[in-house]
Amino acid sequence: MNILQKKDPTLYNYIQLEKNRQENCIELIASENLTSPQVMECLGSCLTNKYSEGLPGKRYYGGNEYIDKIENLCIQRALTAFGLDPEKWGVNVQAYSGSVANLAVYNALLQPHDRIMGLDLASGGHLTHGFYTAKRRVSVSSIYYESLPYKIGENGYIDYDELEKMALLYKPKLIICGASAYPRDFDYERFRKIADQTGAYLMADIAHISGLVATGFLKSPFPYCDIVTTTTHKTLRGPRSALIFARGDLINRVNNSVFPGLQGGPHQHQIAGVATQLLEVSTPEFKKYIRNVIVNADTLAEYLKDLGYKLSSGGTDNHLILVDLRDKGISGSKVERLCEIVGITINKNSVFGDKSALVPGGIRLGTASLTTRGVDQEGIRKVGELLDGVIRLCVDIQSVSGKKMVDFEKEIENRGSEVEELKGGVREFIKILKN
Repeated sequence: MNILQKKDPTLYNYIQLEKNRQENCIELIASENLTSPQVMECLGSCLTNKYSEGLPGKRYYGGNEYIDKIENLCIQRALTAFGLDPEKWGVNVQAYSGSVANLAVYNALLQPHDRIMGLDLASGGHLTHGFYTAKRRVSVSSIYYESLPYKIGENGYIDYDELEKMALLYKPKLIICGASAYPRDFDYERFRKIADQTGAYLMADIAHISGLVATGFLKSPFPYCDIVTTTTHKTLRGPRSALIFARGDLINRVNNSVFPGLQGGPHQHQIAGVATQLLEVSTPEFKKYIRNVIVNADTLAEYLKDLGYKLSSGGTDNHLILVDLRDKGISGSKVERLCEIVGITINKNSVFGDKSALVPGGIRLGTASLTTRGVDQEGIRKVGELLDGVIRLCVDIQSVSGKKMVDFEKEIENRGSEVEELKGGVREFIKILKN
């Protein structure tokens, strides 16, 4: 019996249930991955005990001799992983999360009510890129700053011509290129030209694709951007944390914005976890992993297209796929729910033309986690087959229940044998995966 099990059996039990869920479900959430034992060891280490406000060599507490070495190691490995010259770029490794990292950048570069432009949420953007609705300003980025979103076109690609026209009229101080559900690469050179025409800073949020950028499978934003932010737990496969890269003297403004501007003591156990993961990112094995992530995403996209599913932009360049279900007459919310019941984890997602983020017309799929578990092209096609079964059952259930979720849930209970058949397919897939 371990210590937590003895001291707090209730919490221990919940953790074991979650561990069991992760081991026995098909994980397709694009923003999730399975980190390594060495990262987990850092997260549970004595580093969680230490306060270290400030930067290496400039702390507000004593006893940081070894903490400084760890943070400096993380900084050096971050620059190395992305092939950056330390004479031209700096990196802050202290941000608690991607959202905090983005807010730290805004706080460093902008004054309240300055203008920003980011990709619209329904076009695949992120909440922190200035999201608001007709009724209220939702994200703090739209509360403290004036925001005008740019969008994708009907083809699913960013409409750069329209972005340029809007930027020339709006004259933002910051343009954000990055997304949460955009399956294509970015034209950073075009973004730079637009930013130069309007006198704007250019920031890239590569939270989803940083593993693909670091390994060279997607374009690098660094030759064109002033600031680059990323989380560390998605395709980088590290702990839940963030990095802020800044060109030249901008790193000083970023550092001051992170602390004392927004945060207190950095989480050194996370920073150590990031450091050890960045060591792995620079290996041939990690590059092979990312190649397999991309191959699996493309394979799944083509499989679903062959079954008649409509995909945003017609496919993918990266690790994620956005499936538009509106022609099936079913919402992403219902598909997410039935997937969860049978043991497949996905998330509902807005697609181009959606009016509500709460009842969106699509689902977002990602291949990073399954690839970590060793799933190959044959396995990912089996996943596509299981997904198709869930979606077809959703459509059939709704034809009987109507569109209200409460009635949909009740009808699921009446379809015990069909639901159990899907569960059996997931169990068989996991059994093969474990063997």
